[in-house]
Formats: sequence, structure tokens, C-alpha cells
Amino acid sequence: MDDWIEHRRGDGERLGWMRQEGELFVPVDLLGRDLSGPVDWLAAEELLEETGIGYLAGIFELRMEDGSWLRVRLAEVSPTRIVAKKDDFGAVGIPQVFFTLPFPMPESLRPAA
Repeated sequence: MDDWIEHRRGDGERLGWMRQEGELFVPVDLLGRDLSGPVDWLAAEELLEETGIGYLAGIFELRMEDGSWLRVRLAEVSPTRIVAKKDDFGAVGIPQVFFTLPFPMPESLRPAA
């Protein structure tokens, strides 16, 4: 990841990175997922811009040790870790449960269907 090239939108918000492969670039989202195969620089930038960051607000599922899937939301995403929070459907006053995961996104975390 040290050689990934950060890409930010006009307001300074990080959208992801571009990882060079030969003469081409692979756009990588904020969860560390490849958004496509190798493409030229402009296409990589356009794909990161089109993808944006809205997917971070979606519902995800986290596979628990017993194999079951727990509904979670992302509370923090950084190049060093991903923090998921048990989805409490906005309830106030109940204990919040957080799970710290490695970056890039592990197979135990997936977007909800």
C-alpha cells in the first residue's frame, strides 16, 4: 500500500487510491477493494469519482465466529483499520458494540444483500 497513489475529490475528501500495474492503474476504494482491473490513469480517476463514498453509509454484514452474519454499519474506515458497529437501528441508550477489522476489508465483512 505504500506505493498506492491517493486520489481525492475537489473538496479534499479521499476517494481511494490508484495502484500502478505496469503502465496502467487499478482504482482501489476506501475499503481496499479493486474497483476494476488495470485501466489508464483517467479511467481510474473517473471510476473513483463515480463510485464516491456513499457505499460507506450502507448496511454491511459481519460473519461471527459461529458462522452467523451480524448486520453492521461502518463507523470508521482508514488505511490501517475498519471499525464496524452492530446496527442498532438508531436506538438511543443501548450499549454500542464495535468490531475492529484489518484493512483491506476482510472476507468476513460484506455488503448486505
